[in-house]
Amino acid sequence: MEDNIVNFKGIKFHNNDFASLFSVINEGGYLVAPAASALSTITKDKIYYNSLVQSDIAILDSGFFCILLRIFKRKKVSKFSGYLFLKNFLNLDFDKETRFLSIDPNQEESKANISYLADKNIKNLKNYIAPKYNKENIIDKNLLEEIKIFQPRYIIINLGGGIQEVLALYIKKNTEKKISILCTGAALAFLTKKQAPINDLVDKLYLGWLFRTLYNPRKFFFRTFKSLFLIKQFIID
Repeated sequence: MEDNIVNFKGIKFHNNDFASLFSVINEGGYLVAPAASALSTITKDKIYYNSLVQSDIAILDSGFFCILLRIFKRKKVSKFSGYLFLKNFLNLDFDKETRFLSIDPNQEESKANISYLADKNIKNLKNYIAPKYNKENIIDKNLLEEIKIFQPRYIIINLGGGIQEVLALYIKKNTEKKISILCTGAALAFLTKKQAPINDLVDKLYLGWLFRTLYNPRKFFFRTFKSLFLIKQFIID
């Protein structure tokens, strides 16, 4: 599988299909799906960068990043978004004893997530509303206690990029059980329709950024513009 790994500034991106990706993360650890806007500042954001480098698997969530890899690195890669990964993951046939913990940004999205996951026949589920984390020093003993008591096999973190990856590293360092952590951010919100109405075709055509910008221009216009600075990361590499 090493032949399918693209190393970008020490971050190992896996260029594989779902089955191969899942076989890796199912052994435990955490999966990240960094957006182009987040990758554009990794040389400055050392805490976030460290959480990506220490991840167990990074997937090619950004179509723009894939295009730049082809142009600057001559790497023929295929996008595999967090949205697509989570959709495939939730279609797996889990047994009734499998425990899931969903870390949600607020009560409203938590209710939507509970309903959606129940429809996916995920019954053994616990939801945790995340506090406002300080990325510089994430400490959440309440969460660690919840994990210790509930003992989830899978944790799905539905928070923003830049925070969720650091939180995943914190969880990994402070738990002993075999847990697979998915940092898929807004992916579950896409499926519940709490965020932009992204579907398989939109994802396949690399147009997720456009739909998110149109859906919430005030929030995502700057983020889309920021993504362009990812080019600089390739030039100074």
